[in-house]
Amino acid sequence: MRPLLPIAAASAASLTLLTACGAGSTSNSADSPATSASPACKGLQTADPDLVGRTLTNALNPHTPGYEALDPNDPSRYVGFDIDLGTALGNCLGFKLDYKPVAFPALLPTLQSGQADLVISDIYATEERAKAADFVTYSKVYDGVLVRKGNPKKLTGINTSLCGATAALNTGFVEVPLVQNLAGACKEAGRPAPQVQLYDNNAQCIQAILAGRADTYINDVNTVTQAVEAHPDELGKATAVTLPYSIGIAVPKGKTQFRDAIKAALVEIQKDGTQTKLLKKWSLETGTLEAPRLVTG
Repeated sequence: MRPLLPIAAASAASLTLLTACGAGSTSNSADSPATSASPACKGLQTADPDLVGRTLTNALNPHTPGYEALDPNDPSRYVGFDIDLGTALGNCLGFKLDYKPVAFPALLPTLQSGQADLVISDIYATEERAKAADFVTYSKVYDGVLVRKGNPKKLTGINTSLCGATAALNTGFVEVPLVQNLAGACKEAGRPAPQVQLYDNNAQCIQAILAGRADTYINDVNTVTQAVEAHPDELGKATAVTLPYSIGIAVPKGKTQFRDAIKAALVEIQKDGTQTKLLKKWSLETGTLEAPRLVTG
């Protein structure tokens, strides 16, 4: 699920391509659990009436199947856990969502510029990113290490097993500095530093391994698992890595009432079992659920 600030704006060409496809799309979430009728959600709507009836914009990078992606049956719509989670939040607080697709490095700049009201896009809530936005967390982070089938390089995680290997990684993701920072340990071991190839999305990283350009791709364990399921004869999962981060919803700095409303709605969505049901619906690990907390920098 993801990236790290400073997050420079993506190229104009990338943004044009992304925003031309699916802007303002609606989610395929009619079967998502609804919480709007709960007494707690009614109370939240009474406490924050300005949200009721509004349409807010969620900035997202729609290239992570299971979390947010174009509906293969209707490319004008988005589907995934994060899409349904946003719908459930809206049901609870009384708002609807439309979507602004951007490159991953542009997510927080888009929020900061006022072009989006929030970011629900499998983004890790790091202290560095929290300098640009406030986060409300809802999930633990477990990364998987994607490799060629049989793991010919014998990779065992974000450690010196990566020395001399080539990692395909997403631009701006937290995994990039983690891999780059292995250079010192590799030098001490008398081995070459790992090489990093940067790509714009998960699909390109996975393709780099399939094409033989890279040895590994490190990202959210669910994303890695789905890649293996899609290419069982070519790819494998070496291991799972626990990272000291959480996945969160980003909201603009200074909008503390909105931030606190999102947190309160997340508490209710977890309490009534909605988040667990959505994790199961999208075949994601239910053990990743984490009680909401704030990361504000």
